[in-house]
Amino acid sequence: MSRMQTYKHWRLETGVDEILWIYFDKKDSKVNTMDREVMEELSSIIDLLSEDKDHKGVIIASAKKTGFIAGADISQFNQFKDIDEAVSLLQRGQAIYSRIEALKIPVVAMIDGFCVGGGLELALACHYRVAEDGPKTRLGLPEVKLGIHPGWGGTVRLPRLIGAPQAMNLILSGGTVTGKVAAKIGFVDAAVPKRHLVTAAKYYATQKPKRHQATFIQNLTNSTVMRRILMQFMRKQLRAKANPEHYPAPYHVLDNWERFGVKGAEPFAREARDCGKLFFSETSQNLVRVFYLQERLKGLGNDTRFAPQHVHVIGAGTMGGDIAAWCAFQGMTVTLQDREPKFIAPAIKRAFALCKAKLKEPYLIQRVMDRLIPDVEGYGIPKADVIIEAIYEDLTAKQETFKKVERLAKPTAILATNTSSIPLDDINTVLQTPERLVGIHFFNPVSKMLLVEVVKGNRTDPLIVDKAISFVRSLDRLPLPVKSSPGFLVNRILMPYLLEAVDMLDEGVPAPVIDKAMTDFGMPMGPIALGDAVGLDICLSVAKHLNQYFPNMTIPPRLVSLVEKGKLGRKTGSGFYQYKNGKMVKPAMPTYSKPLKEISDRLILCMLNEAFACLSEGVVADSDLLDAGMIFGTGFAPFRGGPIHYAKSQGIHELYEQFVKQTQARGGKAQSLKEWDTTTEA
Repeated sequence: MSRMQTYKHWRLETGVDEILWIYFDKKDSKVNTMDREVMEELSSIIDLLSEDKDHKGVIIASAKKTGFIAGADISQFNQFKDIDEAVSLLQRGQAIYSRIEALKIPVVAMIDGFCVGGGLELALACHYRVAEDGPKTRLGLPEVKLGIHPGWGGTVRLPRLIGAPQAMNLILSGGTVTGKVAAKIGFVDAAVPKRHLVTAAKYYATQKPKRHQATFIQNLTNSTVMRRILMQFMRKQLRAKANPEHYPAPYHVLDNWERFGVKGAEPFAREARDCGKLFFSETSQNLVRVFYLQERLKGLGNDTRFAPQHVHVIGAGTMGGDIAAWCAFQGMTVTLQDREPKFIAPAIKRAFALCKAKLKEPYLIQRVMDRLIPDVEGYGIPKADVIIEAIYEDLTAKQETFKKVERLAKPTAILATNTSSIPLDDINTVLQTPERLVGIHFFNPVSKMLLVEVVKGNRTDPLIVDKAISFVRSLDRLPLPVKSSPGFLVNRILMPYLLEAVDMLDEGVPAPVIDKAMTDFGMPMGPIALGDAVGLDICLSVAKHLNQYFPNMTIPPRLVSLVEKGKLGRKTGSGFYQYKNGKMVKPAMPTYSKPLKEISDRLILCMLNEAFACLSEGVVADSDLLDAGMIFGTGFAPFRGGPIHYAKSQGIHELYEQFVKQTQARGGKAQSLKEWDTTTEA
């Protein structure tokens, strides 16, 4: 290997055992991502490897502390001038990876941490793959979440390696798996503890064991006949999860696989051409926007050093108990307080179920459970770095709780409330140090909902807000800074939308029709089903509270009636719908003669009206944060880029005129265009 040279993003080292180590260390970046320059340097390294006679094997590893490779550099997506340029880059990447695959010297990918997208496609082109077996190592092809699909050979190599059913399950969902699961499926050769990772990589590089190959049955799934049979089943499953009009990428993967299979050059060529076109789709453009919104929320709190070790949660109900469980799951010591042990026991049971579902290994489950401590007497208050109140929504009860907590808590502890609607400046009037109180509002279910509103009252110390944001990030959640005002952001916008849907029920529009209109629009579930899922008693409580501040937000009598009858939704088995064992008994879809778009237009305009009001009042700093809040807090159709972005793309003036006509037709009064128009910065 005579033409060794220096690289900007790669480092080559030779060990005493005649193994060449290729370390990926992207310059000026915290994580390894693939871009043009990185790929061209890799191509130069492959030139050397093709002539190498000095080494027994090659190991590709990351020099970063944060994972292996996080896929392609997404900033490139906005730099393509046309489809041809995008396709050309994809074809260049495919060619480089195919050259790795064709090398005579054995190449091993040593994976520690995340290995996704183009990073996994690189690993699939290597001859062997070894991975660390802990929970932080995740492998997958998440491109569909950006509105595209793998473009550097992933849609061909993965089904070729492990068969179509398991490969398509990963590709079409965009999900990730641990190294241990990847080894079980077959696209990782060995998953070992970190202390054995180097040894395992060296073994494959020097001993050259037989490479993994698909079984007879797995190979059969890629045959022409089986592709036609499996395609029908896969497409049906996919349609139940994703609308092809909203998310076309996974359907393109299936179509290409059915037509061209996994052999020869054509599947690669089709993959590149198809992916190149998808870069320019509206769905991809908006999903890339959502990615950057998420990165913005992730970046909040980076400048604040706050590493809480002990969290005390008061209130072991559904929210409080699940907040406590999630904090323990993320490595913190947690004391959970309620009036009696019988109120804490269900929370401990739910925490165990969460750990069992996520961790599998008994010793890991036990570690989490050991950190979650029942604490009826509140002994954890003086030790806690963060104290979270999560009792029922009653101002007096919350004030009494914080008066007691303030006397016992250490001066540096954050005092936080999980209130979903009560303004902080109403709660903190009883405190000697009101500047310590901040809102940390989680959404249900805590283990799944990424967004957490961090609420600043007029008296809240900005440093406390920064610490609260840092705390939320330490829980692997997305913090959204909001001003303390009734309902904050998410509930303020969501509640008029839900109440408008109930009004439509009273007007004779069937619940399944309303919900279908909104799922067709792109919502994860319709508003009527959402109300049942949240709990109609909770919806009514929030609506009554908001009604005190916004008298125009009227409460439908049907909602009041159902709550009075104890029909609270899914948790009681009956609400707007009927439930059995926690699952909805799906009613037949009634006949409805009017276009469903009329329903979705009315409900979205209602939501937009409140969204613009929130911007006008400064509930959040800008429209991007509002869009992020609604996408990650309510599931607002991600492929539309958020409510304000959607309004801009459709035309704000046109939507406003439509809203005015609808409002006046129902005898209401719309707010002025100024409140819609002047808040939308470029």
